[in-house]
Formats: sequence, structure tokens, C-alpha cells
Amino acid sequence: MATWHNAAEKGRIAERIVLVGDPNRAKMIAENYLEDAVLVNDIRCAYCYTGNYEGVRVSVMAVGMGASSMLIYATELCRDYGCKILVRAGTSGGFKEDMCNYDVVLSQAVSSTSGINDYIFNGHFSPCADFGLLCTADRYAKEMGIKTYVGGTIANDRLYRDSTYKSAKWKEHGILASEQEGEAFYTAAAQYGARALMMVGITTGVRVDENGNEYFVDLPDRQPARTVKDLVQLALKTAAHAE
Repeated sequence: MATWHNAAEKGRIAERIVLVGDPNRAKMIAENYLEDAVLVNDIRCAYCYTGNYEGVRVSVMAVGMGASSMLIYATELCRDYGCKILVRAGTSGGFKEDMCNYDVVLSQAVSSTSGINDYIFNGHFSPCADFGLLCTADRYAKEMGIKTYVGGTIANDRLYRDSTYKSAKWKEHGILASEQEGEAFYTAAAQYGARALMMVGITTGVRVDENGNEYFVDLPDRQPARTVKDLVQLALKTAAHAE
């Protein structure tokens, strides 16, 4: 069985899967962390590998950037391939002043400036994480010594924004980080009864000047310094060992 965007045959994608944006990151994860990894899809460079992580069958797949791309792949993975546990490992800009490089935000719920759910509901749908996955990730993060923040994130269709975008309001209301895929990810999982968790590594600080314009700042490292490899291993552990 294949879909319009995925050539994998039925059964070749695991029920537990980690989603990343960059195809090279999916390849890196497969080569360094999965045993007996097999490439099961390469259409549009949406590389998907299936192998074993700490004795558990897990897939990792690249899904590109933005809500539309995420919605396509997350829908097909849940609807057509039977994925039951999905963990997104991405990167993000953080609003909190004390954040450092590759601190991890576990997205409890997603606010949005996107219109992907408009006209579907008789109201406003608030997509959120699976509580069990969130607790599992938080526990593993503590064991690994990774600094985590748990709370709301904001999904934006636009990456580059001017003063018409009220960034400061999100920060004032406790939003932790800004990214682009969370609403689509959680919505697809909810529609098909799958469990999902988005975790994002903070790679830049989002600040707002006196005129309301966003700007970005470099962040310091914690000691010991964290990298994308820590984020990846946290995502794999969560996907593989969640009950």
C-alpha cells in the first residue's frame, strides 16, 4: 500500500514514529541510533527509515516545514499506515529570557495564527499533547539532565513577520515558543485517535523591540552544552518506551 506522498508498503512503517523536518536529520538518526535501519520511503526526499531503538521497532521520517506539509504526512501516517505514537522533534524560537541552546519545550497545547482548522469546527479547536507521552518525555529528560519547559506553544504560518504581528501578546500570556507545525501535528493525531507529543529544542531567542518588531538573539549554552543529538535521543526514548 502506498499513498500519494509515501511509497512505503503496508507494515514497513512502525506504529511508533519520530517526525523531523530535515531529511538529512532523519538520515543521521537512522545511521546513528537505529539498528538494522531500512529506508522505506524517499519520495520528495521525505526519507522514512524503520529499525530498532533499544529493542523496540521505531520509524523516523522527514516531513518538511510548515503546517501544510506536516498535515499531509501526519494524516497519511495515522490514517493509512496505522501509526499510534508520534513524537515530533523540531527546533524553535523561545520567548523566555532564561532559555539556553537546546533547552527543550514539551508542547502541552498549541495556539495558532494558522487557518488550517477554520470552518471545520463549530467553534475553536485546541489541539494538545497526549498526557502519557508528555510525562514520559519529562521523566526521561530529567534522567538525561535536559532542561525542559512544559506549556503552550504558538504555531505560525509566517516565519518572517513585521510589527503587525503581535508577538509580545503571546509572551505576555505564557506562550513558551514559536514554531510552525504543532497545530497540524496534534490535529491529525486527534482526528485519527493517535497519541502525539511535540518537543522542540530552542535554538534562538525571540525578542520584541519598543516598536513591536520581533528580533532574534543568540542564546548561551548550558553546562554541559546540549545539542540536537540530545533532543533526538529524548524523542526516540519517548517514542520507543511510552506505555
